Amino acid sequence: MTGTTPETPQRDERPKLTVYLASPRGFCAGVDRAIQIVELALEKYGAPVYVRHAIVHNRYVVESLEAKGAVFVEELEEIPDTDAPIVFSAHGVPKSVPDAARNRRMFVLDATCPLVSKVHIEAERLFDRGHEILLIGHAGHPEVVGTTGQLPPGAIHLIETNEDASTFVPKDPSKLAAITQTTLSVDDTREIMTVLQNRFPDIVVPRKDDICYATTNRQDAVKRIAPQCDRMIVVGSPKSSNSMRLVEVAERAGCPRAMLLEQGSEIDWSEFENIRSLGVTAGASAPEVLVDSIIDAFAERFDVSIETVTTAEETISFKLPRPLRDSMAA
Repeated sequence: MTGTTPETPQRDERPKLTVYLASPRGFCAGVDRAIQIVELALEKYGAPVYVRHAIVHNRYVVESLEAKGAVFVEELEEIPDTDAPIVFSAHGVPKSVPDAARNRRMFVLDATCPLVSKVHIEAERLFDRGHEILLIGHAGHPEVVGTTGQLPPGAIHLIETNEDASTFVPKDPSKLAAITQTTLSVDDTREIMTVLQNRFPDIVVPRKDDICYATTNRQDAVKRIAPQCDRMIVVGSPKSSNSMRLVEVAERAGCPRAMLLEQGSEIDWSEFENIRSLGVTAGASAPEVLVDSIIDAFAERFDVSIETVTTAEETISFKLPRPLRDSMAA
């Protein structure tokens, strides 16, 4: 009979744990496209490929691309005069950034998510029609900075909370419009929008919600599994707005405790004593390898059974910039 040490208990000695794996989770089409742009640019043009701001909010992804030759900068001023490609991140940039790139004759590959670009176009359209614009979002988030920077200073007012919506004083209530950041809590945004519509019945709101399909789908999947879970882990970065919202959604939907982790090595095991069920999901910028690291870590300590709970199927993909499409076709 083969014995085991105390450090490696037999499998049947481990407590049983059901892991509810939310689906959809992880990479969305916009993130997948942005990463692909950097990788294909490195293949076609060689290193370095400069990237303004973290291409997506995930340290693992950024470090993986750095290892392949990507150079991340915060501003164009950090980039020397070069023929190398300059990639704009998935979050979008203020208009001043591509203007500056053109002035320096830089070769730009724009990885802005097309759903973010749609909000930019909508903001310009509303402004051209004379509307004062409210942007529901989080101050300082790169997407908010990029959207605000599409228009002259003061043209867009940021609304972060119900209180902001309750106290905002427009110049003309009949010429008011609202747009949103794409990665917000669906429920919070709906509440804020309701406050605005009750106060300003003539406010123009998006015909289709600006919150992206992936954000909505991941929140819906979390809502489905949260009531069954003793704990929930959201794999993602603290800088990732959509990942932070998943933590909030999980606890509101009935999970006693949800937490954000970037990888399995960050697990505080004292948080998971005596649990029988665990929910696992991932923000839109978290690769599946990090989800695997979480599940593998629990499999070392628990007799794990996995149930995948699917609430939507995602088939959306976005076109690459033309120079890279041409290279793939060649």
